[in-house]
Amino acid sequence: MTATITNNDAHAIRHAMRAAERKRKWRAFFLVAPLALFLLVIFVIPIGALLQRAVENPEVIATLPKTLETLKGWDGSTAPSDAAYAALAADLGKAKGSSAAGGLARRLNYEIPGYRSLIFKTIRRMPLTGPDGKTLSDADIRTRLIQIDKHWSELPFWQAIASNNTAYSPYYLLASLDLKQNAKGDIVRAPAGTSAFLDIFGRTFLISAVVTILTLILGFPLAYWITTLSKRRANLVIICILIPFWTSVLVRIAAWIVLLQRQGLVNKALISTGITDAPIALLFNRVGVYIAMTHILLPFMILPIFSVMQSVPNTCQRAAISLGSHPFAAFWRVYVPQTYPGIGAGTLLVFIIAIGYYITPALLGGASDQMISYYVAYFTNQTINWGMASALGFILLIGTLLLYSLYRRLSGRELGLG
Repeated sequence: MTATITNNDAHAIRHAMRAAERKRKWRAFFLVAPLALFLLVIFVIPIGALLQRAVENPEVIATLPKTLETLKGWDGSTAPSDAAYAALAADLGKAKGSSAAGGLARRLNYEIPGYRSLIFKTIRRMPLTGPDGKTLSDADIRTRLIQIDKHWSELPFWQAIASNNTAYSPYYLLASLDLKQNAKGDIVRAPAGTSAFLDIFGRTFLISAVVTILTLILGFPLAYWITTLSKRRANLVIICILIPFWTSVLVRIAAWIVLLQRQGLVNKALISTGITDAPIALLFNRVGVYIAMTHILLPFMILPIFSVMQSVPNTCQRAAISLGSHPFAAFWRVYVPQTYPGIGAGTLLVFIIAIGYYITPALLGGASDQMISYYVAYFTNQTINWGMASALGFILLIGTLLLYSLYRRLSGRELGLG
């Protein structure tokens, strides 16, 4: 028995198939939408806000509009016109008593130390009028401003204003890398002694790298030992690893302070065993930071490696030994390469967490052991410099993404656990 499909039937079938396909796509969209919205709210928007705050430059352009308008076309190498002085006096007089004056002074003080006192010193003398209360000419305003402070006759102070004539500026990002723009707009190295963020970034990456290596040295054999245990004993050891993992970081650091102090358990053990005759300084230096960070981050290394080791068959290593290979060579050439995904995931995870560490170096380290997160907190909580804090955080984010890209290029695979 055969049936003939007419054109109308074929059109109805195609319409039904398209409707079913649309329904399937809408169903998939609604299933993924909550996760996409979640990622958008907690990840994409905050990072976008971070980048925007790192390049925002609203203080000067909002507080000194007339001055910037007058300075358009100024070459920066000759004295500003009298009209620029008059516009500056007008803008500062308008900002007197408002919160904008504080933002302006703080922003210009980043450019030239001492600018803050110059702004407030000048604003207190506003408005500028003659003895009879009449408005001064532009030339007289210029003379009065220079009488208030001779810095108004110096070009760098006017160049600092003229260079901030845009709502967005790379100033904070450049300052995070110890760079700045000169009067011609060229990017140059910041003067020695005015910035040290490159050294701090180098210190941050050095501490993170050392901690990552230490956790790998301790974590790999421990994870391998766990795989040799029975399932019941392996679960018990994993629980022992996870118990401190579930404990507050602050509590663990307090415990290390007790253990590492001069009269603590570690120094007493070293003295009693004859390793040393006097207590060793283990607190408020780099050694204490390494010990505590290695202990805190060790589970992040063990768990990924253990997860991969569980999927590695022991038969490969036994087969290599049965074919005449030395047990260590079989382990090194056959077993270890199969754990590379876990090693890569563990080292990348520990390193990324370590470069953002704040509380451990702050409590256990000295002044020269603070990492970049300490300065992010400093600019956020003490100086209220959101632009600089955002720029440092953005540089950290870029560094993390570069490391992940480097991992993918070297390993040729995505981050995974097996």
